[in-house]
Amino acid sequence: MPKDLWDFALALYALPGVEEACLRAQDAGENVCLLLCGAWLESRRIAWRADRQRLLQNLTQAHESAFIAPLRALRNSWRSAAASDTEVAVLREEVKQLELRAERLLLQRLQAACQSWPGDMSGGDAGACHSWARHLTDDATLRQLLRYESAG
Repeated sequence: MPKDLWDFALALYALPGVEEACLRAQDAGENVCLLLCGAWLESRRIAWRADRQRLLQNLTQAHESAFIAPLRALRNSWRSAAASDTEVAVLREEVKQLELRAERLLLQRLQAACQSWPGDMSGGDAGACHSWARHLTDDATLRQLLRYESAG
């Protein structure tokens, strides 16, 4: 299991079905970085707590609105122009890369915010570990996909 949230996210995202589920969640307004962080916390057996979730949500919302959302909106607004103009397509790809860098920065900040939280579920109630996915999304399929590490 990768210790670093970014490496964990890359490994999870590469699994069959995860990318599609995450893109659907993103289109539905969910923050995929927060969901991936929740999956990482579950894999590390860190119990969900409301105060922890609030901290991560506040950090995510601030970063999302300041950096990720404006880049995503710009990239999406260029979709049709990029389809017929290769120079715009190149610019759009550069914006996409900036968006990915902003998401990576968010994952680094999320990891830093919860790095000191103990893996306090060893030998305890395993259901509390799975609370991250249950509290972060209503999508049962996505919750199952985000649990790949916990089951192994």
